[in-house]
Amino acid sequence: MTAPSPDVPPTTTQLVHLSPTHAPHDRNPGMALDLDWVAGVQANTSAIERRAATLGGRRSVKKDFQAAWLLKAISLIDLTTLSGDDTPGRVQRLCAKARQPVRAETLQALGMEGLTVGAVCVYHDMVETAVRALEGTAIPVAAVSTGFPAGLSPWHLRVQEIRESVAAGAAEIDIVISRRHVLTQNWQALYDEMREMRAACGDAHVKAILATGELGTLRNVARASLICMMAGADFIKTSTGKEGVNATLPVSLTMIRCIRDYQDRTGIKVGYKPAGGISKAKDALLYLALMKDELGHPWLQPDLFRFGASSLLGDIERQLDHHLTGHYSAANRHAMG
Repeated sequence: MTAPSPDVPPTTTQLVHLSPTHAPHDRNPGMALDLDWVAGVQANTSAIERRAATLGGRRSVKKDFQAAWLLKAISLIDLTTLSGDDTPGRVQRLCAKARQPVRAETLQALGMEGLTVGAVCVYHDMVETAVRALEGTAIPVAAVSTGFPAGLSPWHLRVQEIRESVAAGAAEIDIVISRRHVLTQNWQALYDEMREMRAACGDAHVKAILATGELGTLRNVARASLICMMAGADFIKTSTGKEGVNATLPVSLTMIRCIRDYQDRTGIKVGYKPAGGISKAKDALLYLALMKDELGHPWLQPDLFRFGASSLLGDIERQLDHHLTGHYSAANRHAMG
């Protein structure tokens, strides 16, 4: 069952099937580095920005339509805490929120009992805590790795960090690429790096964080996206959330069109994760519309699309409360844990 179209009223059955299944998706095996393909990649910045600017006006969903799409957005959130003052208690509370992302009475009124988020994302040191807190659920734990966020620690330590996170129970690894390889156009080095990091992940799915705010141009973003997919990334992800500029619609359009091109050439689907700066329900709706328009319904499922976010969930809860009661609740009623 796919998500209802914004143009067709959602039925109760469709709403129920908006909850994530966490079904494993076929891995991207990667391919040999094709530098001719990379060299031919271009990005028309003005055209991309014009297309991105149309999204807010072309897609407006209200009432039951909006509630259905916001419930879908919850199922796609990688609920995240990546702070220097993270504690086991904070992570346990975050995991409790992942298991019950919206108050039980609200989900019951919407016919969505059992809805969970897409994953919980933490630093390596908190992986075991999160795994224990999520026992008995199908919610995977994702670990940021490889010297997150800068990716400048010694190479052998970056690779070992991946292996240790997998051993601790992480089912997904969010790695950071070396931005210098993109800025110096050293595509072979980027490919080799990504290939080795994917191998270190074993059965864990790997998300390649490009840190797009530090790559300079949309053409660099497009080429880095393509290289990471060639090297076997299961997802490509915009940002660490720590850069000055994180996920934007123009960057997202650039990256998902690379995903589409890669699928056209190889037949392999690669996932997409915008992260950083997505904190409002209306922003989530724009990203969902973009994914549906550009890639179609398969990319509205958690095996191919995630939001890297934390505060987004609170705003979605407020919008769902308003949908049911006609009143906005106070933000402190929707604490993260």
